[in-house]
Amino acid sequence: MLTLPSNAAILVIDVQEGFDDPQWGSRNNPDAEKVIASMLGVWRETSRPVLHVQHLSKFEGSPLHPANAGCKIKEEVQPFQGEMVFQKRVNSAFIGTSLEENLRDQGIDTIVMVGLTTPHCVSTSARMAATLGFHVYLAKDAIAAFGITGPDGKNHSAEEIHQISLATLHDEFATITDSRTLIDAALS
Repeated sequence: MLTLPSNAAILVIDVQEGFDDPQWGSRNNPDAEKVIASMLGVWRETSRPVLHVQHLSKFEGSPLHPANAGCKIKEEVQPFQGEMVFQKRVNSAFIGTSLEENLRDQGIDTIVMVGLTTPHCVSTSARMAATLGFHVYLAKDAIAAFGITGPDGKNHSAEEIHQISLATLHDEFATITDSRTLIDAALS
């Protein structure tokens, strides 16, 4: 059975309205936001640290640009008063933010990551967190990906991208598990 330290933080990455824009294409894990909301409820109930990341795109045409409504964090995962929000402009939640300093100041060495998207900001943040010495867990059902076209013109489905992205992280940068396992660990 998985155990988590009492101060294991949940890091909600880029769960923003702009990811509902059709420009992204098809997505896997359509219930990821509901799963994240359930996990947040447990983290809050058990007084564990809850941290949020919001992507502020540098590109005006992006749904995640601060001037666009899509930059807003989705309602079901809105930060509660006192929960920190780290705003970033690149894929890693650790670059250009005080996230690492905040975690170290609180004595947190374990991070449960959830959010959007698997091959981009979640993966980049997980890799950097592990490189910085944090223990990282990813809830595979609380993360989602979009389909991608490769340089050869071949289309890769959202589920394929999700699974391959998780496979490249597992046992090297993060432990890949599911929300139920992490919720049970948080409640034990």
